[in-house]
Amino acid sequence: MSDPDLRDLDAFVAVARTRNFRRAALEQRVSVSSLSQRLRDMEERLGVRLMNRTTRSVALTEAGELLLSRIGPAMGDVSAALDQVRGLRGVPSGRLRINAPSPAIDLVLAPMIAPFLRAYPQIDLEIVAESSFVDIVADGFDAGVRYGEHLALDMVALSLSGPQRYAVVASPDYVARHGKPKHPKDLLDHRCISIRFGTGVLQEWEFEKAGQVMKVSPPPILIANYAGLVHRAVHDGLGFWLTFEGYVREAVKSGALVSVLDDWCTPFSGPFLYYPSRRQLPPALGAFVAFVAEWRKQERRKRKDA
Repeated sequence: MSDPDLRDLDAFVAVARTRNFRRAALEQRVSVSSLSQRLRDMEERLGVRLMNRTTRSVALTEAGELLLSRIGPAMGDVSAALDQVRGLRGVPSGRLRINAPSPAIDLVLAPMIAPFLRAYPQIDLEIVAESSFVDIVADGFDAGVRYGEHLALDMVALSLSGPQRYAVVASPDYVARHGKPKHPKDLLDHRCISIRFGTGVLQEWEFEKAGQVMKVSPPPILIANYAGLVHRAVHDGLGFWLTFEGYVREAVKSGALVSVLDDWCTPFSGPFLYYPSRRQLPPALGAFVAFVAEWRKQERRKRKDA
């Protein structure tokens, strides 16, 4: 009876890492049924069960945990070696997976994607929106995007944009009926709309002026984790919303929304692309890092010429 081959082991690691056959099948570019059959055949050849499956979850057995602990790092080395060899062709290719919070995707990454993929058509890009913090290495990402205060010290970080700021907005109708807050504490007397992150944490309303930092927790009339609903709610006059200024800039310019407490919304550093420190970056990630650096140069040049 033959031993598992490299494809079997790669499939096992993908399922073990994601704990999800559908997601692993997407990564492997095979059907869920063929991936499941490959794992069953592998277990039969080894004569031991590697994972317990239900319709909702996948859990490694003791044997599966042992196998993953021994071959997981080795498979990572094999993948890195293959990426390095592919890079010798002179044309970056392969898969690039990036994890990022939605605002960074919408306001910073999104404009880069089409130009990047046109420049590197042999790269397969996957971007996963996630507000909770993840271990990008353990979860199989090549890079992540986060704001400065949440970056791990052992990561290489590259600025993705210039400063950003928050804005507090409401509809003209709501402001006409309830007035404008003049101080962050005044928000406690207003109806407000809040976002709950994937971690379960409610969005914090933090303001700063002349070195004074103030946090308030206005009682929300609506809590949501879907930005589309919140956009509709604020335009429909339900109350004030604290959000990234980039989301509402055009609506404020057109008069569709009213911005308040602008002097309490100071700029802060934009998001960073971060990735593990490596002497030899995978070609696809290396291409994206170089692309971002050039993109930022062009942005600074445009601001200087404006």
